[in-house]
Amino acid sequence: MNQDLTVGRPESVLWKFCIPLFGSVVFQQLYNIADSLVAGRFIGENALAAVGNGYQITLIFIAFAFGCNIGCSVIVSQFFGAKKYEDMKTAVYTTWIASAILCAILVFSGLISCQELLTVIRTPHEIFDDSKVYLTIYMLGFPFLLFYNVATGIFSALGDSKTPFFFLAFSSVTNILVDIWFVKSFHMGIAGVAWATFLCQGISCVLAVIFVLKRLKHVHAEGKSALFSFSILKMISKIAIPSILQQSFISIGNIIIQGTINDYGAGVIAGYSTSVKLNNLVITSFTTLGNGISNYTAQNIGAAKFDRIRQGFKAGIKMVWMISAPIVVLYVVASGTLVRIFIDQPTAIAMKTGIQFLRILAPFYFVISVKLVADGILRGAGLMKQFMTATFTDLILRVVLAIVFSNWFGVIGIWFAWPVGWTIAMIMSVCFYKNNNWKNEKTIVS
Repeated sequence: MNQDLTVGRPESVLWKFCIPLFGSVVFQQLYNIADSLVAGRFIGENALAAVGNGYQITLIFIAFAFGCNIGCSVIVSQFFGAKKYEDMKTAVYTTWIASAILCAILVFSGLISCQELLTVIRTPHEIFDDSKVYLTIYMLGFPFLLFYNVATGIFSALGDSKTPFFFLAFSSVTNILVDIWFVKSFHMGIAGVAWATFLCQGISCVLAVIFVLKRLKHVHAEGKSALFSFSILKMISKIAIPSILQQSFISIGNIIIQGTINDYGAGVIAGYSTSVKLNNLVITSFTTLGNGISNYTAQNIGAAKFDRIRQGFKAGIKMVWMISAPIVVLYVVASGTLVRIFIDQPTAIAMKTGIQFLRILAPFYFVISVKLVADGILRGAGLMKQFMTATFTDLILRVVLAIVFSNWFGVIGIWFAWPVGWTIAMIMSVCFYKNNNWKNEKTIVS
């Protein structure tokens, strides 16, 4: 059901809209967590390390899916808020056509460069072959991931955060069962983990696209919508390209950090693979809530209701801090238990690595969540220069400090790079948000 985010009490509107988004991203992350969980418990510690190692490379490609999602979502939100339904439909069709071309290029590039990418990050010999198998099958299923993300962006733009939640809840639970089935019953190893994800993501994608097409039929435009528009593609690109660059450079930064971590051996890689998945679950959840706030901001800018943006910022901070509190307690107090869930018989170094990582980063979730709320507003308003500046500052600091601190303090020094980058970038994003007069901002769709 479509929802107008320009009416109603901002705090209530955001809670109603964003909580299903939060649930959706939790189930989305269950795909990767399930892969690691099944690999670690039913195959072995090296298999877990291989999945985690390959996952860092997949984040580069996921960045493109994220960029297409947010670029389409912001522009469709603004057209929807401005009641320009004909242009809104054209924006959807334009995104799908452009995404199909982009997807073909990415899949081809990924398939021919898997081995080189794994070599660049100094993948240990004992996990190289499994990492390559996982990465190759993942790339074959990338079209499903990309088009599913575009579809969820469209749902969010129309104020519907519940439909994609139901798709993901079903598909993620199914993925866990199929993972175990392929690995235990058919003894497919890492390939079974990857093919299970391929199958379940494919089902989610097909269902989501079908439902989007049905939803668009119920949106009545005055005239016939064009299938493609270069001018609208330019609008979408203005949001999508910086978002892709942001996520891509973050992924590249993570790959550089992964290369540094790989020097410490398979035990450290396994512990890091476990804890970073748990960390990514939280960060991705907050990023998705930020995307919801982008939709809220974009609809209200399209409707010229600027006062609701500042109200939305305060409501967003309250929301993410209420979510952060129990997660921080869980990760600090039960970090050892969480690591053991993924690894049946963890080595001492894997346990130590996973626990250290979670306990160092978790308290700073209160910091990074504020940045991601502010980023959501900046992105929804089309203030991409400010958004990119804060994001690249965070990335550069984390990569440089991870390398420097590693030389000074060993592997534990790498983990301290995250809080430093997060804190400085949060201050920048909040300052950019506070220093903008939304009433003087020209809307993208005007």
